[in-house]
Amino acid sequence: MKIDHIGIAVKDLETAIKAYKGLNLEVTSTDTVAGEGVKVAFLPVGEIRIELLQAINPDSIMVKFIEKRGEGVHHIAFKVENIKEAMNMAKENGLQLIDEKPRQGAHGSMVAFVHPKSTHGVLIEFVQD
Repeated sequence: MKIDHIGIAVKDLETAIKAYKGLNLEVTSTDTVAGEGVKVAFLPVGEIRIELLQAINPDSIMVKFIEKRGEGVHHIAFKVENIKEAMNMAKENGLQLIDEKPRQGAHGSMVAFVHPKSTHGVLIEFVQD
C-alpha cells in the first residue's frame, strides 16, 4: 500500500489551481464525480498527487465539510491492489468503515472510506484503479 493522493477541499477550483501553479505544480487531469457532488483536479507531486475538490451542488459533502472546518486537507488516499481486501483488513482491525462496499471514484477508480473517528480525525480513502 502507498499514498495515492491527498485530498484538499476548496471553495473555488480555478482559484485553488492558480495557487498551486504558484508552487510550480500543473494539473494533469480533471473529473466530475457526480455521486459525490464534486469536481476534482489532480496535480502530481513526485509519486503522489494533490486532489483539489470543489462542490458542484449544495448537497455535496464538500459544502458541509468547508462550512464546518474551512478549506484544507480533507483526506489521505491509499492506493490498494484489492479494495475489498483492504476494507476487510480495516474492519477486522477495529476500524469503522463509512462504506460497506466500494463505490465509483474519479477516473473510473473504485473507492471506499474509513471513518475519521477510527483514525484520530483523519478521513482515509482506499483507491483501486
